[in-house]
Amino acid sequence: MISRFISIFLIVSLFLISCSKDDSEIMIDNNNSSNNSEDNIDSTALDISDWAVNTHSNDIDPDYTEVYENNGTVRRMDIVFDASDWSLMLEDMSGLYGTFGQGGGPGGGPGGGPGFASENPIFRPADVYYNGTQWYKVGARFKGNSSLAFSWRNGVWKMSFKLDFDEFEDDFPEIENQRFYGFKQFSLKNNFDDESQLREKVAADIFRESGVPSPRTQFYEIYVDHGSGPIYFGLYTMVEEPDDTLAESQFSNDEGNLYKPDGNGASFSYGSFNEEDFVKQSNENESDWGDIQNIYSALHSNDRINNPELWRNNLEAVFDVDGFLNYLAVNTVIQNWDTYGRMTHNYYLYGNPDNNGILTWVPWDNNESLQFGKMGGSLPLNFNGVGNNWPLISFIYNDSSYRDIYDGYVLGVINGAFQTSYIQSVYTQYASMIESSVINEQQGYTFLESPSDFQEAVSTLNSHAQNRTNAANNYLD
Repeated sequence: MISRFISIFLIVSLFLISCSKDDSEIMIDNNNSSNNSEDNIDSTALDISDWAVNTHSNDIDPDYTEVYENNGTVRRMDIVFDASDWSLMLEDMSGLYGTFGQGGGPGGGPGGGPGFASENPIFRPADVYYNGTQWYKVGARFKGNSSLAFSWRNGVWKMSFKLDFDEFEDDFPEIENQRFYGFKQFSLKNNFDDESQLREKVAADIFRESGVPSPRTQFYEIYVDHGSGPIYFGLYTMVEEPDDTLAESQFSNDEGNLYKPDGNGASFSYGSFNEEDFVKQSNENESDWGDIQNIYSALHSNDRINNPELWRNNLEAVFDVDGFLNYLAVNTVIQNWDTYGRMTHNYYLYGNPDNNGILTWVPWDNNESLQFGKMGGSLPLNFNGVGNNWPLISFIYNDSSYRDIYDGYVLGVINGAFQTSYIQSVYTQYASMIESSVINEQQGYTFLESPSDFQEAVSTLNSHAQNRTNAANNYLD
């Protein structure tokens, strides 16, 4: 199945660059009730007999051990919809992307221009079951953009979900501040375009082990019941949402500005700043983008040529350059084309108040990583050919002081979290853990043509690891 998809996908790939929209969410207010189709919510009083402080309350710290820690097994989660709510979700998807299974690439539907919808799919209430415990009237919707459209139009039910556990608390006061072991929301990603189904998780782990703030991830088997019993939708990767718990767990203060950039301005090229390209995920009511604008000003200052030391000092006062160089080294060594340098999305910026609000880079959406990739492929380690339209790379790398720091991080990656034998052992461990979950995926709920695709993809990852170490050593020599 996937081989037939890829040819279609490549045809529309060039169009995706101009749209600059991938799997990232449509940049709208997800809390806008007009997009939630709440008019038909039945707010009958709930029996919440399973409710417990340690599982449902927001009075506890997030339980990373329960939700994300590797325990050697794939967890199972069931999402149960009323048939009427499922029908409304499908009706909404038809309006956004056209008829299910009609064929084609990530083409748009009546709700948007070619390739993309103009808004996110609607939330509807669902009950979530995990380890014999129920969570009530959880907000659930399909998520993504190009991969979502691609799956829908090609008749694959394995679509990504976003869950928000108190989305419908206004309709059901009994679930006020409902949490899932301390987490308000998370994404369930469908591992689109990744026959190994490992990339999303492994790349996030590599970033975090290398000292780059990055979401936690874990494998889950997802079963969906929309009126006729549980159906295995396949193996998913649960991903922590940056605007939920990441800032609190990986920074010392979670009250800073969090942005999800997307659009021409997110390239940081000269004169491109646009508030709409830096959507606030926190402090939304404060209409101040001064911290973003300060990066533009410092980055494009003439001091870069006339007084490099002053330029570096001013840039570091508003942007975590060292953190960016660490991210850049990891991202370029492991290879990831679907982000800054090729595309203007798939990263967050967070300003920790305890660090004067200096903005730090947070990578996002890694299913296209750990391969050379599309759209011209991943960037070379020396960034040859990267022009001034990507100034965070070209300006910073071309500064000899910063280049030395970058080179040190490149060496650290291949000797650390991406050391060849170590990462190959990680692939072996995870592949063994998820193999049955992948092989058990059924036609119409998988992107694989055959189970052998999985093993071949894992083998490719192992070869890729050795090749990238060789490339990094050649670059450093």
